Amino acid sequence: MPDKNRRSVAPKRDGGVFNEIAMRVKLIWRLMRDRRVNPLLKLLPIASLFYLVIPDLAPGPLDDSAVIFLGSVLFVELCPEDVVREHMAALRSVVEGEWRDVSEEGDGTRAQITGTSSPDEPGEESQ
Repeated sequence: MPDKNRRSVAPKRDGGVFNEIAMRVKLIWRLMRDRRVNPLLKLLPIASLFYLVIPDLAPGPLDDSAVIFLGSVLFVELCPEDVVREHMAALRSVVEGEWRDVSEEGDGTRAQITGTSSPDEPGEESQ
């Protein structure tokens, strides 16, 4: 019987593979900058990227991509669940705003979006 409280690495939204890869990279970047994540845990993504520059044991790009994938999945899965959830919510949130014309002629060729957004990095303390 599957555990309903367990996290899954499978994508939960329909956005395509590239959208999920971009979301995963942004999530890892945000988690690397978060002070609530253990510094030793932050070595996982760094070590998996470092693997790209050292000589390979097996030829080909397949082993490189497998190491990077496993390093990123392990890093996200080992991070505190509430921190990951907080960052994912921030990444998937929509910023409310409205478009307005900012060109001087009023021909509508240039537009700007205005609105408010939440802080860039939730959980980070301002100094």
